[in-house]
Order: sequence, then C-alpha cells, then structure tokens
Amino acid sequence: MISITEWQKIGAGVTGFGIFFILFGTLLYFDSVLLAFGNRHKLKGTSFFLGGVVIVLLRWPLLGMFLEIYGFFSLFKGFFPVAFSFLGNVYNIPFLSELFRRLQGTSSMV
Repeated sequence: MISITEWQKIGAGVTGFGIFFILFGTLLYFDSVLLAFGNRHKLKGTSFFLGGVVIVLLRWPLLGMFLEIYGFFSLFKGFFPVAFSFLGNVYNIPFLSELFRRLQGTSSMV
C-alpha cells in the first residue's frame, strides 16, 4: 500500500474543496433566478449585446457589431471608472511601477 504523508492529505483535502466550490459556483452561475436577478437592471445592455450577436449571425456584421459595442458599454459602464482609476494609480504599485520604469527607459525610436 502507498503511504501518504500529512501534507499530501492536506493537499488532497484542499483540492477537493476547490473542485467542489468551482462546480458549485458554476451551478449557481447558470441558475435562472440568479441570472434574472443579476441582470434585471442591465436588461437594456444585455438585450442590445445579444441582439447584436443575432444580427451578426443573420449576416449583417457591421450593424451587429455596433449593437454589440453599444451593449458592451451599456453593461460595463459602472466598471469603467474603476478600471481607469486603477490604471491611473498603477504607478503606485511596487512591482508594476518598477517594471514600467524599466520598460520606459529601454524604448527608443532608433
């Protein structure tokens, strides 16, 4: 019989918990009540995005892409200020600021 160390037992337990929570989260993600509750205030953006996908599939790609872009911006308009403020403060993060300083110093036009 194979002997299992204590660290392997802990690792197997943590892996089991991880797999369980991933599967449970996936099941909850596709729950129709939770999807309707989460998208109720974003119905306009969702409908424009999915309508754009349908229009693209019906061979009107330019119009469909414009509808998808409008739907995308409508869905994520609350996230854009957070993303832009993060990008504005990215120089305050120790690892990234050093990386950007190095990349900034090595670029040349010649």
